[in-house]
Amino acid sequence: MISSYDEWSPLKQVIVGDASDANWPVNDPVFKQESSKTTWKETPVPRGPVPQRIIEETNQDLDTLASTLRSLGVEVLRPDPLNFQAHDGMYNYCPRDRLLVHGNTIVNPAMMYPCRDMELQCYHDIVDAAEHYYFMPRNEGMVLDAANVCRLGKDKMLFLESPSGNKKAYDWFCDIFPDVTVELCNFYAGVHIDSTVVPLREGLVLLNGSRVNEENCPKMFADWQKIFVDNVEPQDFYQYPYASKWIALNMLVVDPRTVICDKYQTDLIKTLEQCNFTVIPLELRHSRTLGGGFHCVTLDTWRQHA
Repeated sequence: MISSYDEWSPLKQVIVGDASDANWPVNDPVFKQESSKTTWKETPVPRGPVPQRIIEETNQDLDTLASTLRSLGVEVLRPDPLNFQAHDGMYNYCPRDRLLVHGNTIVNPAMMYPCRDMELQCYHDIVDAAEHYYFMPRNEGMVLDAANVCRLGKDKMLFLESPSGNKKAYDWFCDIFPDVTVELCNFYAGVHIDSTVVPLREGLVLLNGSRVNEENCPKMFADWQKIFVDNVEPQDFYQYPYASKWIALNMLVVDPRTVICDKYQTDLIKTLEQCNFTVIPLELRHSRTLGGGFHCVTLDTWRQHA
């Protein structure tokens, strides 16, 4: 079943990623440019197979996440395996990036790294379950990672314009969802939106205070209660930080009262608890190394809507 319109309604079915055979692409033409674009200059951008220790520890953490979600009554799906190292791909670690779910519709975007197109074959069952399916053509100037979009209900979404989501893709996106108001955002020069904007429930949003303020905050949040977070506890990484410290804000909302959050963010956890959330603290040891927190490594396919 495919039915998910927002980021907070009670979660019923979810895909949890897998780090097996994770790889840093060698020949992808866009990934090759990372070394010239990155603001991190202390160590080189990695290339080739991710060390097996990191893969194994990450899979342990993902299995813990999956079992935690099952204990909460959520059906957990996992992507089909693919040897990304043999095919010079990337990974199944971040299903959030690969497909966008809106209601019973799935969008297959033209991702920033062309090599990530191959990940689609790991989600055949999910794609087949959708009532509507849209394929964004590649080689027509459009670039979009699904994690550039934040869903706020049946008729509202945010679209972050960034290197992983350009204006041409935004226009195409608006065309396929004519009944949805899609607000274009420009407050972050990086890539995905989900370490910057975290809707916790209808009317309450957590915002990255280093990127968003009252002046540039999306208009859709004009009447919402806002929690601005000005700092987080930076986590370690192996050799190169594919994600900034702000991946700590990347959390999974299980329902309007329950969130899964990085266990090291003690101040953030206290803030969430003050808002009457039950916080489930878990760990993704290599969230910065592999570039994904709890929202990134999941893709909700079914949330129970009123």
